[in-house]
Amino acid sequence: MKRLDQKIPINRPSFEGNERKYLLDCIDTGWISSQGSYIKKFEDAMKERCKRKFAVAVSSGTAALEISMKVLGIGVGDEVITSDFSIISCTNSIIKAQGLPVLIDSSEEDFNLNTDEIEKKITPKTKAILVPHIYGLPANMIKIEDLAKKHKLKIIEDAAEMHGQTYNSRPCGSFGEISIFSFYVNKLVTTGEGGMLLTDDEEIYKKACSLRNHSFMEGRRFVHDDIGFNYRMTNIQAAIGLAQVEQLDKFVKRRREIGLYYIEKLKHLSCLSLPKIKNDQAENIFWNFSVVINNYSMTAEEAIKKLADLNIEAKEMFWPLHDQPIYKETKIFNASDSEFPNSKYFSEYGLNLPTSNSLRNSEIDSICSALNEIFKEYD
Repeated sequence: MKRLDQKIPINRPSFEGNERKYLLDCIDTGWISSQGSYIKKFEDAMKERCKRKFAVAVSSGTAALEISMKVLGIGVGDEVITSDFSIISCTNSIIKAQGLPVLIDSSEEDFNLNTDEIEKKITPKTKAILVPHIYGLPANMIKIEDLAKKHKLKIIEDAAEMHGQTYNSRPCGSFGEISIFSFYVNKLVTTGEGGMLLTDDEEIYKKACSLRNHSFMEGRRFVHDDIGFNYRMTNIQAAIGLAQVEQLDKFVKRRREIGLYYIEKLKHLSCLSLPKIKNDQAENIFWNFSVVINNYSMTAEEAIKKLADLNIEAKEMFWPLHDQPIYKETKIFNASDSEFPNSKYFSEYGLNLPTSNSLRNSEIDSICSALNEIFKEYD
């Protein structure tokens, strides 16, 4: 296969709605910073989508996680169970709160944390479960809610990759004491950078609002009642976010079309494990189209380089958190690869293919032709 004349990137943001109109309104009115009408409009749109009572827009998904830890009182020695196969911001937020992350291997079925392993890791020090949904299908929230109730644990739902997704017809982002979203550029809804914390608890809401803005006391500026953060979202970001949420149903529909098109084109390749179209609780949202190379045919790194040579961008999956160099150096975990066989395998043999709302079927044809060429000797 010849190298493509034009690069197919892993992701392209899609701005086909009111983004320009709302941005110009911000500029024309002068409301460009962390005050302005679009902040509340964006928060209202997200809490309505997620059937939540309260929403707090912040500067990133990481900011939402860090505020969550503080609001829930996670502190010295408190254990928080989470997935080994996720972004490092999940464990960093626990560590920054002086808590201890307790890692669970991922499931072979859907990349999410293996709920069969959770109860084995619960101790008297366990205070919460941080649940990141990974790559398109949500985690087993029925079992997680049951375990949390049984052991009196808090739930933080990391729905960063689940805009518009549901679990048993209930919106992702509606579970637990707190749910969070990221609006990084590769998400279905993007503000460039940005995040949000959602809850049904008014006290959590008030505390989160205070913490995102240095914990200014009411009635007198520059007097503070806690160690807060500068984690505000700008009105400009919120304007983009609102325009994106208005198109979310269209975005979800297109992602599912892309996923099904990929599957139809690649299903004959036995050396690739393709994502599930659905399970009993949800239809895959294909935030990323994530494939795993079977039988050690080649590593993800090798496949990504071969695709890059053809002008197609693909990316590795998450690297296991237990194996992060900084955690090894600081001895945060005393864990071996044998305890996390699935997350280790996915990290070495899994890759994410281009997946964005603006991806054309002709581009998917080119990507699949390239994969056929790369793996023809292994199939």
